[in-house]
Amino acid sequence: MRVEEPVFESQTKTRLGSDKISPEGQNIRTWMNDFLSKALDDFLHKNPEVAKDMLKRIQQSERERKEIADVKKIANQRAKAANIHNKKLRDCRFHLNEKGPDEKRLNSTIFITEGDSASGSLTKARDVDTQAVFSLRGKPLNCYGLTKKIVYQNEEFNLLQHALNIEDSMDDLRYNRVVVATDADVDGMHIRLLLLTFFLQFFPDLVRNGHLYILDTPLFRVRDKQQTFYCYSEAEKQAAIKKLRGKPEITRFKGLGEISPNEFGAFISTDMRLDPVILPEETNLDHVLSYYMGKNTPERQDFIIENLRFEIDIVEENIEKVEAVEEVETL
Repeated sequence: MRVEEPVFESQTKTRLGSDKISPEGQNIRTWMNDFLSKALDDFLHKNPEVAKDMLKRIQQSERERKEIADVKKIANQRAKAANIHNKKLRDCRFHLNEKGPDEKRLNSTIFITEGDSASGSLTKARDVDTQAVFSLRGKPLNCYGLTKKIVYQNEEFNLLQHALNIEDSMDDLRYNRVVVATDADVDGMHIRLLLLTFFLQFFPDLVRNGHLYILDTPLFRVRDKQQTFYCYSEAEKQAAIKKLRGKPEITRFKGLGEISPNEFGAFISTDMRLDPVILPEETNLDHVLSYYMGKNTPERQDFIIENLRFEIDIVEENIEKVEAVEEVETL
């Protein structure tokens, strides 16, 4: 739209003053407000489902603003005071939202671990320039169905939010990669689910923009006096045993704390194994979270029972895969 004889409000000429768009002298702001008001009203009357969704979201935002208004200021003050002596966060030197070499900024990573013992080896083995460690205190709260007020009331969630710097928007995110690093056992999987619930419930854009990952760490160490293999699956373990022959020493890592810092350095280097958490646009978050984290226990139990597999079946399948690969390699 071209504006004839524009008049600006100041010398900077960043904003129009009496910006007329018609001979009658109608103001652009007035014209745009009238146009959008009528167009939006027509659209919402023609699309009642969209109108209901918008109203639901507006009412939810209003409730959240009222709920957190009383606790936000106190929580922020508490978090800022804690950050000065926050023993849960071992920070790095370079961050995504700060000036610095692009290589360092884009490699900035924070590992979220369970407990001080699990984060010990990781903290000693990390790259202090680009890798930070945030240590959880046991299992976090299942926040499905809760409002954002819980983020400010729960000290651990509040500190994590401030460490990531995502309270207001994703533009200020301090780390390019947010990595969940939990033990490869039942408790570790549960903590992983609780953290995924936290991010999907309150910060889905962190996932949509490709910042959230799961760290893969080896389950087994297979070695003899000459060679050592770190295996991420039963199939890899069986393949390593066949390569070493004889009776190699086999160690099953139950937790991250059992891996020495010297060993751990290789697992969080530039070629570490990361599984990205992907959230397609068409995903119905309410449905996914309610199924996995809601109160539909019988439904989940039926699914588990119907799909239950015994460990011996999985081992036999992995052995068959290893043998099939070896046959192909010998051809």
